[in-house]
Amino acid sequence: MTRHRPQASISIIIPTLDEEASIARVMRSCREAGPCEVIVGDGGSRDRTVEIARGEADAVIAAPPGRAAQMNAGAAIARGEVLLFLHADTLLPGGSVSAVLGALKDPAVIGGAFRVRVAASPGASWYVRATLGITGRMIGARGAVSRSYSGDQAIFLRAEVFRAVGGYPEIPLMEDVELSRRMRRAGKTVLLPLRVETSGRRWEAWGSLRTVLFMWRLRIGYLLGRTPSRCAEAYRRGPALKRREPPPPMSSAEA
Repeated sequence: MTRHRPQASISIIIPTLDEEASIARVMRSCREAGPCEVIVGDGGSRDRTVEIARGEADAVIAAPPGRAAQMNAGAAIARGEVLLFLHADTLLPGGSVSAVLGALKDPAVIGGAFRVRVAASPGASWYVRATLGITGRMIGARGAVSRSYSGDQAIFLRAEVFRAVGGYPEIPLMEDVELSRRMRRAGKTVLLPLRVETSGRRWEAWGSLRTVLFMWRLRIGYLLGRTPSRCAEAYRRGPALKRREPPPPMSSAEA
Protein backbone atom coordinates (compact mmCIF):
# COMPACT_ATOMS: atom_id res chain seq x y z
CA MET A 1 0.00 0.00 0.00
CA THR A 2 1.28 3.46 -0.88
CA ARG A 3 -0.20 6.87 -0.38
CA HIS A 4 0.31 9.91 -2.59
CA ARG A 5 3.86 10.64 -1.52
CA PRO A 6 5.41 14.08 -2.00
CA GLN A 7 9.14 14.39 -2.50
CA ALA A 8 10.92 14.21 0.85
CA SER A 9 14.43 15.15 1.91
CA ILE A 10 14.67 12.03 4.09
CA SER A 11 13.08 8.62 3.68
CA ILE A 12 13.00 6.49 6.82
CA ILE A 13 12.87 2.77 6.09
CA ILE A 14 11.71 0.35 8.79
CA PRO A 15 12.03 -3.44 8.34
CA THR A 16 9.35 -5.33 10.28
CA LEU A 17 8.40 -8.87 11.21
CA ASP A 18 5.68 -9.36 13.85
CA GLU A 19 6.28 -5.97 15.50
CA GLU A 20 2.71 -5.00 16.41
CA ALA A 21 3.75 -4.13 19.96
CA SER A 22 6.26 -1.47 18.92
CA ILE A 23 5.63 -0.29 15.36
CA ALA A 24 3.10 2.46 16.15
CA ARG A 25 5.41 4.07 18.68
CA VAL A 26 8.38 3.82 16.32
CA MET A 27 6.48 5.51 13.49
CA ARG A 28 5.29 8.28 15.83
CA SER A 29 8.92 8.95 16.70
CA CYS A 30 9.64 9.32 12.98
CA ARG A 31 6.93 11.96 12.60
CA GLU A 32 8.19 13.79 15.68
CA ALA A 33 11.75 13.68 14.33
CA GLY A 34 10.87 16.09 11.49
CA PRO A 35 9.43 16.11 7.95
CA CYS A 36 10.12 12.76 6.34
CA GLU A 37 8.78 9.91 4.24
CA VAL A 38 8.16 6.70 6.22
CA ILE A 39 8.37 3.34 4.43
CA VAL A 40 7.73 -0.02 6.11
CA GLY A 41 9.20 -3.12 4.48
CA ASP A 42 7.43 -6.10 5.99
CA GLY A 43 8.92 -9.58 5.83
CA GLY A 44 5.68 -11.54 6.27
CA SER A 45 4.23 -10.54 9.62
CA ARG A 46 1.45 -12.75 10.93
CA ASP A 47 0.23 -10.28 13.55
CA ARG A 48 -1.25 -6.77 13.11
CA THR A 49 2.03 -5.09 12.12
CA VAL A 50 0.97 -4.30 8.54
CA GLU A 51 -2.50 -3.13 9.57
CA ILE A 52 -1.05 -0.75 12.16
CA ALA A 53 1.68 0.49 9.81
CA ARG A 54 -0.82 1.37 7.09
CA GLY A 55 -2.39 3.89 9.43
CA GLU A 56 0.77 5.98 9.66
CA ALA A 57 3.35 5.06 7.01
CA ASP A 58 3.57 6.65 3.57
CA ALA A 59 4.18 3.22 2.06
CA VAL A 60 3.95 -0.36 3.31
CA ILE A 61 5.43 -3.00 1.04
CA ALA A 62 5.88 -6.76 1.21
CA ALA A 63 9.47 -7.97 0.95
CA PRO A 64 11.35 -11.24 1.29
CA PRO A 65 12.14 -11.99 4.96
CA GLY A 66 15.48 -10.74 6.20
CA ARG A 67 16.33 -7.21 7.29
CA ALA A 68 18.74 -6.56 4.43
CA ALA A 69 16.20 -7.58 1.77
CA GLN A 70 13.45 -5.60 3.46
CA MET A 71 15.56 -2.46 3.73
CA ASN A 72 16.70 -2.76 0.11
CA ALA A 73 13.07 -3.11 -0.99
CA GLY A 74 12.14 0.01 0.94
CA ALA A 75 15.09 1.92 -0.48
CA ALA A 76 14.05 0.94 -4.01
CA ILE A 77 10.83 2.96 -3.75
CA ALA A 78 12.13 5.77 -1.53
CA ARG A 79 11.88 9.32 -2.83
CA GLY A 80 14.19 10.98 -0.35
CA GLU A 81 17.64 12.24 -1.16
CA VAL A 82 18.75 10.71 2.16
CA LEU A 83 17.90 7.23 3.44
CA LEU A 84 17.69 6.45 7.17
CA PHE A 85 17.30 2.81 8.25
CA LEU A 86 15.48 2.33 11.53
CA HIS A 87 14.91 -0.91 13.40
CA ALA A 88 11.37 -1.58 14.59
CA ASP A 89 12.40 -1.48 18.26
CA THR A 90 14.31 1.82 18.02
CA LEU A 91 12.98 5.36 18.56
CA LEU A 92 14.30 8.53 16.93
CA PRO A 93 14.73 11.62 19.11
CA GLY A 94 13.13 14.94 18.20
CA GLY A 95 15.24 16.97 15.80
CA SER A 96 16.77 13.93 14.12
CA VAL A 97 15.87 15.05 10.61
CA SER A 98 17.46 18.47 11.09
CA ALA A 99 20.56 16.90 12.63
CA VAL A 100 21.03 14.53 9.69
CA LEU A 101 20.50 17.24 7.09
CA GLY A 102 22.84 19.53 9.00
CA ALA A 103 25.61 16.94 8.98
CA LEU A 104 25.16 16.37 5.25
CA LYS A 105 25.62 20.05 4.45
CA ASP A 106 29.30 19.12 4.40
CA PRO A 107 29.67 17.69 0.86
CA ALA A 108 32.42 15.38 2.07
CA VAL A 109 30.04 13.60 4.46
CA ILE A 110 28.15 10.71 2.84
CA GLY A 111 26.34 9.38 5.90
CA GLY A 112 26.68 8.18 9.47
CA ALA A 113 24.70 7.05 12.48
CA PHE A 114 23.45 8.09 15.93
CA ARG A 115 24.67 7.43 19.41
CA VAL A 116 22.37 5.11 21.31
CA ARG A 117 20.64 4.71 24.65
CA VAL A 118 19.78 1.12 25.54
CA ALA A 119 16.42 1.19 27.33
CA ALA A 120 15.76 -1.16 30.24
CA SER A 121 12.45 -2.93 30.65
CA PRO A 122 9.98 -1.64 33.27
CA GLY A 123 10.93 -2.89 36.69
CA ALA A 124 14.55 -3.60 35.79
CA SER A 125 17.00 -3.37 38.69
CA TRP A 126 19.40 -0.48 39.18
CA TYR A 127 22.23 -2.82 38.21
CA VAL A 128 20.62 -3.68 34.88
CA ARG A 129 19.91 -0.01 34.17
CA ALA A 130 23.50 0.93 35.02
CA THR A 131 25.02 -1.78 32.84
CA LEU A 132 22.75 -0.89 29.92
CA GLY A 133 23.84 2.74 30.29
CA ILE A 134 27.47 1.67 30.05
CA THR A 135 26.65 -0.56 27.06
CA GLY A 136 25.13 2.37 25.17
CA ARG A 137 28.24 4.46 25.76
CA MET A 138 30.44 1.59 24.58
CA ILE A 139 28.47 1.32 21.34
CA GLY A 140 28.97 5.04 20.74
CA ALA A 141 32.68 4.86 21.50
CA ARG A 142 33.12 1.95 19.11
CA GLY A 143 31.28 3.80 16.35
CA ALA A 144 33.32 6.96 16.89
CA VAL A 145 36.64 5.11 16.69
CA SER A 146 35.96 2.48 14.04
CA ARG A 147 33.15 4.12 12.00
CA SER A 148 31.49 0.70 12.06
CA TYR A 149 27.84 1.06 12.98
CA SER A 150 25.09 -1.34 13.99
CA GLY A 151 21.49 -1.17 12.81
CA ASP A 152 20.42 -0.13 16.31
CA GLN A 153 22.23 3.17 15.65
CA ALA A 154 19.88 4.21 12.80
CA ILE A 155 22.36 4.31 9.92
CA PHE A 156 21.77 7.04 7.33
CA LEU A 157 23.41 7.95 4.03
CA ARG A 158 22.84 9.78 0.80
CA ALA A 159 20.51 7.78 -1.47
CA GLU A 160 22.88 8.08 -4.43
CA VAL A 161 25.74 6.66 -2.35
CA PHE A 162 23.58 3.79 -1.05
CA ARG A 163 22.79 2.78 -4.60
CA ALA A 164 26.36 3.28 -5.79
CA VAL A 165 27.76 0.91 -3.14
CA GLY A 166 25.14 -1.73 -3.92
CA GLY A 167 22.87 -1.23 -0.92
CA TYR A 168 22.73 -3.73 1.90
CA PRO A 169 24.32 -7.10 1.13
CA GLU A 170 21.53 -9.66 1.47
CA ILE A 171 23.27 -11.91 3.97
CA PRO A 172 21.77 -13.51 7.11
CA LEU A 173 23.82 -11.44 9.58
CA MET A 174 26.45 -8.68 9.59
CA GLU A 175 24.74 -6.68 6.86
CA ASP A 176 25.28 -3.49 8.88
CA VAL A 177 28.96 -4.24 9.39
CA GLU A 178 29.39 -4.73 5.65
CA LEU A 179 27.43 -1.58 4.78
CA SER A 180 29.59 0.39 7.22
CA ARG A 181 32.68 -0.91 5.46
CA ARG A 182 31.29 0.16 2.08
CA MET A 183 30.44 3.58 3.51
CA ARG A 184 33.98 4.08 4.81
CA ARG A 185 35.33 3.35 1.35
CA ALA A 186 32.86 5.78 -0.23
CA GLY A 187 33.62 8.80 1.92
CA LYS A 188 33.46 10.48 5.31
CA THR A 189 30.91 9.36 7.91
CA VAL A 190 29.86 11.00 11.16
CA LEU A 191 28.46 9.92 14.53
CA LEU A 192 25.76 12.34 15.61
CA PRO A 193 25.55 13.41 19.28
CA LEU A 194 21.80 12.72 19.39
CA ARG A 195 20.83 9.38 20.92
CA VAL A 196 18.29 6.97 19.52
CA GLU A 197 16.58 4.73 22.08
CA THR A 198 16.70 1.02 21.41
CA SER A 199 15.26 -1.93 23.30
CA GLY A 200 17.53 -3.61 25.82
CA ARG A 201 15.73 -6.96 25.56
CA ARG A 202 18.75 -8.75 24.09
CA TRP A 203 21.14 -7.53 26.76
CA GLU A 204 18.68 -8.26 29.56
CA ALA A 205 18.02 -11.78 28.24
CA TRP A 206 21.69 -12.70 27.90
CA GLY A 207 23.35 -10.31 30.36
CA SER A 208 25.03 -7.08 29.24
CA LEU A 209 28.67 -8.11 29.53
CA ARG A 210 28.02 -11.55 28.08
CA THR A 211 26.16 -10.02 25.13
CA VAL A 212 28.88 -7.44 24.42
CA LEU A 213 31.62 -10.07 24.47
CA PHE A 214 29.57 -12.49 22.38
CA MET A 215 28.72 -9.91 19.72
CA TRP A 216 32.33 -8.73 19.58
CA ARG A 217 33.41 -12.32 18.93
CA LEU A 218 30.93 -12.54 16.08
CA ARG A 219 32.05 -9.21 14.64
CA ILE A 220 35.76 -10.04 14.83
CA GLY A 221 35.13 -13.49 13.41
CA TYR A 222 33.30 -11.97 10.45
CA LEU A 223 36.07 -9.46 9.81
CA LEU A 224 38.59 -12.33 9.90
CA GLY A 225 36.68 -14.28 7.28
CA ARG A 226 33.92 -16.19 9.08
CA THR A 227 30.94 -16.47 6.75
CA PRO A 228 27.67 -14.64 7.50
CA SER A 229 25.87 -18.00 7.60
CA ARG A 230 28.18 -19.31 10.31
CA CYS A 231 27.80 -16.06 12.23
CA ALA A 232 24.02 -16.42 12.01
CA GLU A 233 24.19 -20.00 13.27
CA ALA A 234 26.29 -18.88 16.23
CA TYR A 235 23.85 -16.07 16.95
CA ARG A 236 20.91 -18.48 17.04
CA ARG A 237 22.78 -20.61 19.59
CA GLY A 238 23.60 -17.56 21.66
CA PRO A 239 26.39 -17.15 24.23
CA ALA A 240 27.99 -20.29 25.64
CA LEU A 241 26.34 -19.88 29.03
CA LYS A 242 22.64 -20.64 29.20
CA ARG A 243 20.46 -17.62 28.45
CA ARG A 244 17.13 -16.85 30.05
CA GLU A 245 15.03 -16.69 26.87
CA PRO A 246 15.32 -17.20 23.09
CA PRO A 247 17.18 -14.54 21.09
CA PRO A 248 15.26 -11.65 19.51
CA PRO A 249 15.30 -11.17 15.71
CA MET A 250 18.81 -11.21 14.31
CA SER A 251 20.81 -8.05 13.85
CA SER A 252 24.47 -7.18 13.49
CA ALA A 253 26.84 -6.89 16.41
CA GLU A 254 25.44 -4.44 18.92
CA ALA A 255 28.61 -3.38 20.67
